Amino acid sequence: MSHSYTLTATATFTVTHARHMAAKVATDLKRMQRFYGQPSDIKIAEFEAEAVELIREGYLGILTFGFRRDGNWVEPALRYSARDLAGGAAADDDPGKVRPGANIQGASFHSYLTYSAKWDALAQHERDAFKDRMPFRRVGASEPGVTGYLVDDRTYSSGGRALSRASVRGF
Repeated sequence: MSHSYTLTATATFTVTHARHMAAKVATDLKRMQRFYGQPSDIKIAEFEAEAVELIREGYLGILTFGFRRDGNWVEPALRYSARDLAGGAAADDDPGKVRPGANIQGASFHSYLTYSAKWDALAQHERDAFKDRMPFRRVGASEPGVTGYLVDDRTYSSGGRALSRASVRGF
């Protein structure tokens, strides 16, 4: 007589997982605020709330925060790229390591969002309903370039998804 056993495991991504990753983004922004005076506490809270929903729903493509001069991101700017780990694992780094002392003279703080393929598959009324729930309304704009280069330096993960962080570095 033979026996066989089957084990099935499923992972459910929850709002708790999304909050875990968004809190790390907010911590990075808090560090940026400490060194460079921006963004405000109110904006950090709004960005965090938006990130929780984008991550939870799988709508986040790339989210960039930082300073722009002459239409380009300059140091310090942080770019977060969302990805599904497809059953794999990734590091869950501590937030931080925003470098102090960058020249932000003539630069102003901005954020920029691109959406995922899952977002692109939504009907327009579904996109509008989602945007209506957000703490602020984003408007269309051209994606800024980068003065310098991007360095992958952190990964934040939870529940089978990850945010890869890249920091802008000047030449």
